[in-house]
Amino acid sequence: MEVPVIDFSQLDGEKRSKTMALLHDACEKFGFFKIENHGVDRKLMEKVKHFVDSHYEQNLKETFYDSEAAKRLENGHTRDIDWESSFFISHRPKSNINEFPNLSEDLRKAMDDYIDQLIMLAEKLSELMCENLGLDKDHIKKVFSGEKGPSVGTKVARYPQCPHPDRVMGLREHTDAGGIILLLQDDQVPGLEFLKEGNWIQIPPSKNNAIFVNTGDQVEVLSNGRYKSALHRVMAKKNGSRLSIATFYNPATDAIISPAPKLLYPNHFSFGDYLKLYATTKFLDKEPRFESLKKRTNSPCGLLV
Repeated sequence: MEVPVIDFSQLDGEKRSKTMALLHDACEKFGFFKIENHGVDRKLMEKVKHFVDSHYEQNLKETFYDSEAAKRLENGHTRDIDWESSFFISHRPKSNINEFPNLSEDLRKAMDDYIDQLIMLAEKLSELMCENLGLDKDHIKKVFSGEKGPSVGTKVARYPQCPHPDRVMGLREHTDAGGIILLLQDDQVPGLEFLKEGNWIQIPPSKNNAIFVNTGDQVEVLSNGRYKSALHRVMAKKNGSRLSIATFYNPATDAIISPAPKLLYPNHFSFGDYLKLYATTKFLDKEPRFESLKKRTNSPCGLLV
């Protein structure tokens, strides 16, 4: 099964409708997809990967193989650990990137510039999702914003070469708690897998700096279950060390999340009221009928309108 590919260069022009339909299908049936021609500077993406690689080699690799996780792997006690070396950078509403003492100035600058562009991509993607769902284009952004705007952070991870990949997971299976996740990943080493219809789908390395996207739990809630958050995991590998730079476009911690009212079915109505409405609208589309029922349940008097 191939990963859906969304070509953002086709959003302007005669192929827009087809591209929007592909995006909707990917969000609804997969919960993950790949974006090509996304507009994020490719040279900047290469810089970020290069500086992250250098940081791992110089500051993290040796300590990882001396870590408790590595010792437990040799003893076989690995059910509750992940074979990963990672740290998390907060970007919005407040950055903590300067609190990491060993990050080079080159990495800080490249990461900040990259995140500026990635936020624009995440917000464009949120607008396209809203359009496909029939919502106001800024609905996701507004809901996510809280008092100080959406929360944005990046998990920088290495899944190191593993001597016993049969004993441990790179990262145990989970769904992501937040909103829209944009992944800049390794272009050589695989390992990421998503669950689709009971089967684990292997996500190939990203060529040409394509960005891999998956939707989190809050998008599933906001879309009233239309867009699913997909279960995924990372497999440990004996050959190769996998790079993962995952940026999370999440709700603010004080954001109040609920399904968008437009996407809710009517509820708390009597079947008798429904039949009265049905008698005069039987041969018309059902959607206006449902909208009338929603207005009824929201009406102070509880009357059909």
